[in-house]
Amino acid sequence: MNYQVLARKWRPHNFTEVVGQEHVVKSLMNALQHDRLHHAYLFTGTRGVGKTTIARILAKAINCENLQDFNPCGVCSVCRDLDEGRFLDLIEVDAASRTKVEDTRDLLDNVQYAPNHGRYKVYLIDEVHMLSGHSFNALLKTLEEPPPHVKFLLATTDPHKIPVTVLSRCLQFNLKRLLPSQIFTQMEFILQQEHIEAEPAALKLLARAADGSMRDGLSLLDQAIVYGNGKVCAEEVNAMLGTVAQQPVDDLLTALAEGDAPAILGTINELANLTPDFSDVLQQILQVLHRIALLQQIPSAIDHDFDVDMIAALAAKFSPEDVQLYYQIGLVGQRDLDLAPDPRSGFEMVMLRMLTFRPVATTAAPVKPVQLRQPVNKPQPASYQSQPASHQPQPVDNTEVTTQPAIFAEKKPPETVAQQYDSTWMEMVATMKISGLTRELAHNCVLESIDDTTCTLILDPGHKQLRSSRTEANLQKALQAYRNAPLKLVINAEKTTTATPAVQLTKAREDKQQAAVDAINADENVLALKEHLGARIMPGTIEPI
Repeated sequence: MNYQVLARKWRPHNFTEVVGQEHVVKSLMNALQHDRLHHAYLFTGTRGVGKTTIARILAKAINCENLQDFNPCGVCSVCRDLDEGRFLDLIEVDAASRTKVEDTRDLLDNVQYAPNHGRYKVYLIDEVHMLSGHSFNALLKTLEEPPPHVKFLLATTDPHKIPVTVLSRCLQFNLKRLLPSQIFTQMEFILQQEHIEAEPAALKLLARAADGSMRDGLSLLDQAIVYGNGKVCAEEVNAMLGTVAQQPVDDLLTALAEGDAPAILGTINELANLTPDFSDVLQQILQVLHRIALLQQIPSAIDHDFDVDMIAALAAKFSPEDVQLYYQIGLVGQRDLDLAPDPRSGFEMVMLRMLTFRPVATTAAPVKPVQLRQPVNKPQPASYQSQPASHQPQPVDNTEVTTQPAIFAEKKPPETVAQQYDSTWMEMVATMKISGLTRELAHNCVLESIDDTTCTLILDPGHKQLRSSRTEANLQKALQAYRNAPLKLVINAEKTTTATPAVQLTKAREDKQQAAVDAINADENVLALKEHLGARIMPGTIEPI
């Protein structure tokens, strides 16, 4: 017998065997169960994800003589004929080779005739987006008013090229790209059935190389079996794909985390002996950095079937900020790799750039607390008597003492009543359960006095629009609840020199913003980026954390 490739031999023959498209399978089986079949279906998605396969299974299911749990039975004459490609009521067309309007008219000439053997006559048009505009016009009328015995199944990789008039007459299903873990599991199952030995690491490489396509993955698996003389080994798969194993990537990122430049260049030198595709190596690094970022932010999002131990170990060595910086440098480096004198030097520069701009954790030296002695009543020298003693503390035991005015008792100027209540009122506003205009009114007031009977506030005349019977009633109610007393609220409109809570909050925000701007402008990494790469800080983009 002629050898049949794995992608054809293991093509699903019923909905249960379809991998990774549960959302489509469930909808189609429910439609079969409740007999709510649409007259036109459009299956979209990238190559090799099962568009045509699902369309054939649906064509089989709607004509099957003995459905099993709304799945084709596979043994009736309809199922056998369709599997063998001799079912007359399935008209399968490749639109890429029949784009002319004459081809479409010839195809639709027999639409009016009843099915030869099955319940429905099924037109399966693959790559339907390749039809010409006139062909779509010819198809449109039939799609709009099809005979009851006709079903249209359309498949395409580019639905954006299909006229909206056609799209609106179809029930559209978008097929997903398959995950590497799904392709890996299917490969394992197939090799077990085929009694072929394989290393899990080799299958992981093939599953990643498939890039979301089951057909591409199985084609690569076929190639790997032949290349390995009946076995699938990681070393031979690496050689076949022209890629490097995951270990050098792990070594490079570990050396990067440790800031070990010699180790990075040593690993690159070992890689160069394998004549790898350095663009592919950089792409692998970006993929690992992406998965590290996912693990750090959303641990449940990581694919636990693929090198989770390595990813977890690396994630513990990098900060999230470092990962984002390295990813961006690698992304730009991949774009510029073709401009380098040679791929190796370009790759080395990308890694060295990551190392150069690696943030350095600067930890301030711990400040040793200095115990200031209490002032001792000693006679002071004549040169000190003309000034207050608090301004000239005596050094003791040759210890350098930093003078802080707050430590020494000084006579302060008398505070006004409003200033004494200043911080108390801000704390009260923060504690009281008020919001909206009531909170704005309180924020723009100054507390003049308060006791168990009356609370007197001062409101700047510039904010008199905040006063209303409702806001004052809400504020009085909140004050009564806060003081647990039936006090009366009095608000006087007059100018005051004391800062209101609103002014204090604005000042605090401005100080925090200015501190953030100063910190960015003084940051060594930012200064280096400005000097070496001509970077500049976009105005208005700095926000305090």
